[in-house]
Amino acid sequence: METGSIAWGLTATALVLFMTPGVAFFYGGLVKAKSVISMMMMSFGALGLISVLWILYGYNMSAVNGPTEFAGNPFSDFGLGELAMGETGSIDLLGATYGATFAIITVALISGAVADRAKFGSWMIFAGIWATLVYFPVAAWVWGGGWIMTLGDTLGLPGVIDYAGGTAVHINAGAAALALALVLGKRVGFQKGITKPHNVPLVLIGASILWFGWFGFNAGAEWLNGLANVGIIVINTLGATAAAILAWMLVEKFKDGKATSVGAASGAVAGLVAITPACANLEPGWALLLGGLSGAVCALAVELKFELGFDDSLDVVGIHLVGGIIGTLYLGFFAINTGLFTGGDLGQLAVQAIAGFSVLVYSFIVAYLLGLAIEKTIGFRIKNEDELAGIDTSVHGEEGYALERV
Repeated sequence: METGSIAWGLTATALVLFMTPGVAFFYGGLVKAKSVISMMMMSFGALGLISVLWILYGYNMSAVNGPTEFAGNPFSDFGLGELAMGETGSIDLLGATYGATFAIITVALISGAVADRAKFGSWMIFAGIWATLVYFPVAAWVWGGGWIMTLGDTLGLPGVIDYAGGTAVHINAGAAALALALVLGKRVGFQKGITKPHNVPLVLIGASILWFGWFGFNAGAEWLNGLANVGIIVINTLGATAAAILAWMLVEKFKDGKATSVGAASGAVAGLVAITPACANLEPGWALLLGGLSGAVCALAVELKFELGFDDSLDVVGIHLVGGIIGTLYLGFFAINTGLFTGGDLGQLAVQAIAGFSVLVYSFIVAYLLGLAIEKTIGFRIKNEDELAGIDTSVHGEEGYALERV
């Protein structure tokens, strides 16, 4: 493999790893000042835990020998010793590290649904078990030779397109986030406007890091293909995100009378989510349309929690689940050569829908049962008085801002 491709693989791995601190900043700025440490620690906790589990057995589970296997054998190369000693060990370990960064951020995304009210220890238990039962197998289904990867051949239809994780990452995390929001219940005093972002610049910093890292997220895997499609991937990642920002702000302006910076940041994330599965399979014009559609729809979808009565604190459902579904299904209409309006038929839409909704249902059920089991045994939610006093001090013994009284 050319040294340039290897260098891009290393760079992309670092970019995607940096995205999890970006999630921490983005989420941290959105919560109350007395919850910022707790919120950011959930991302950093996931970073530590999932990295270790991936090296021990997660990577082994992320590839299968055929569509009938649920997941790979976790003990086939425990700790990756055999992989390291193989003839292409260095390259293989770089690929394994790149895969780890996807597992890490998928788990971290879920935490936004339970801001202000989750015990850190319980979160860590959930994160480790959910990754083992859900993310590692789903990665095998989508990218590791599993049933989703081979669904097109099974049905005699075009193959499922999920280039960088619309199904495996965003629908997966969004469904789990909805389940945990239902298990933990509403925050004290939950209502529209319950919490305004305590630090808007922190939100914008986090969104900027995410957009920066997303070029590694979407185009990173091209190091294995000699960077053949990197041009269309990066232009689509730029265009869809930019269009989503404009669409979200436009919806805000019509709905609330003002376009906000938090809305612009949220729109950027919505566009990034939607283009993730589609980045290598859309013409740039169709990518712009996808960005505008996802920005507008997600701006409206984040209000559903007030209409339906579930407390998804930081809109993981409204942005990641809804955005992931939009991006996944959109390919059924506009994927190059196979979309309904771009030379194909309904086959692409069919396989996209089967894959996306299957992962949604599986992730939701496992997350709900796991969250409920934790809540009924050791407890998942903190006490109401600790929530009101401040989760940072009650759980971590720290304050985000050491301010002296005058």
